[in-house]
Amino acid sequence: MAVQHNPDVTTTGGTRARQHRRAWLVVALLCLFMLINFADKVVVGLAGVDLIRDLGIDAQQFGIVQSSFFWLFACGSIVGGVLMGRVPARWLLAGAAAIWVVSLLPVIWTASFGVLIAARVLLGFAEGPAAAMATSAVHTWFPADKRAIPTSIVTAGAGIGPLIAAPVLTAVIVNYSWHAAFAVLAIAGSTWVAAWLLLGKEGTESTGEPGPRAGDPTDDVPVRTLLRTGTIIGILVLFFVSYCNVALKVSWMPMYLREGLGYDATAVGQLSTLPYLGTAVFLVLAGIASRMMTKRGVSNRVARGVFPIALVFFSGLSTIAFASMDRGPLQMVLIVIGASLASGGWGVAFTAVSDVVPPRRRGTVMGIIVAVYSIGGVIAPLVLGGLVNAASTPGAGYASGFTMLGVLLVVGALIALPLINPDRDRRAIAAHARTTSDPVGIER
Repeated sequence: MAVQHNPDVTTTGGTRARQHRRAWLVVALLCLFMLINFADKVVVGLAGVDLIRDLGIDAQQFGIVQSSFFWLFACGSIVGGVLMGRVPARWLLAGAAAIWVVSLLPVIWTASFGVLIAARVLLGFAEGPAAAMATSAVHTWFPADKRAIPTSIVTAGAGIGPLIAAPVLTAVIVNYSWHAAFAVLAIAGSTWVAAWLLLGKEGTESTGEPGPRAGDPTDDVPVRTLLRTGTIIGILVLFFVSYCNVALKVSWMPMYLREGLGYDATAVGQLSTLPYLGTAVFLVLAGIASRMMTKRGVSNRVARGVFPIALVFFSGLSTIAFASMDRGPLQMVLIVIGASLASGGWGVAFTAVSDVVPPRRRGTVMGIIVAVYSIGGVIAPLVLGGLVNAASTPGAGYASGFTMLGVLLVVGALIALPLINPDRDRRAIAAHARTTSDPVGIER
């Protein structure tokens, strides 16, 4: 008997295979996007000693430089959130990365405190919505129940970036100058823009359980209502304290290793990579672990709430511990754990946002989340700079600052624990969408 082939099935299978390959190509490009994003952030910390010497500034002024990156970060996050869904991802992400490149150019030729601050402010504005834009874009390629791993891979670019950049940029700084390091980053950013314009775009996957479906009644739930859910409030708290940790890791960790602990420049370039390596590993492992929990029927409250909260909690305990220890291998292990565990659950927690927030509102809500947690990036570098400047020794100032950070992480995790519950809040939002008599509350 002759076997009949259905050309429609073959065509559909081929289309799905191409879509699958394209989806993972986009994941790779967005991972590179986050990689360059964080490499841009860490370059000032790596060049800190030379930069302070050449500009004739003190530790508190260096804290201002690092804090300035976040001055318009929140504004950029909100602007980016508004533009998401209105401007195609191909043009929006390429435009943001192009502004990164423009912000780096003046620092290549100028050694001025004012120019450096202006450049960092512009860079912060353009990088503000980066995480939300990358997350929103990758979510358009995968159904809700399969987003944890690709989201974590994209977010892991934030850890891989400094992991690659720290030794490379340190070598450039040592052998050439800190200006040359900015030139290397400008070239990398320009190359990514070209690649994204050629290969990157949005996907068509905006449906799939357990998240809200595109076009359903929850699409019209006001943003203010979504922001009042326990899950979003808990994520705001969790991300705020975690971002204080990220900001100090990016802005002060190289200086802490060199001034506070006495490592030389070459050792700092190598040791600075370890927290980012830990972050990249924990991000991917957290995504895999969360996905396994979901497949085994574990609730979203545990898989996407309690799990990332626990990572932040233990990050705080590790930070408190290493701040009170002398230099050595054990302290370095705790530094890596403290600096990376808090970031490990970010991809998973961002997935919880998509569980609760309808696709139409997702970009705006993610932009607001980034805007709120970025305030930690403004405050944390300034506080640590002031503590270092006022302390009897730099080491004492760093110890006080990192102890405060550890306590903040522990407290933030405990506050978030009863709040984050995606399943509960999704049901509440659905109930609100069916109710027309209560335009601002979530449920009666």
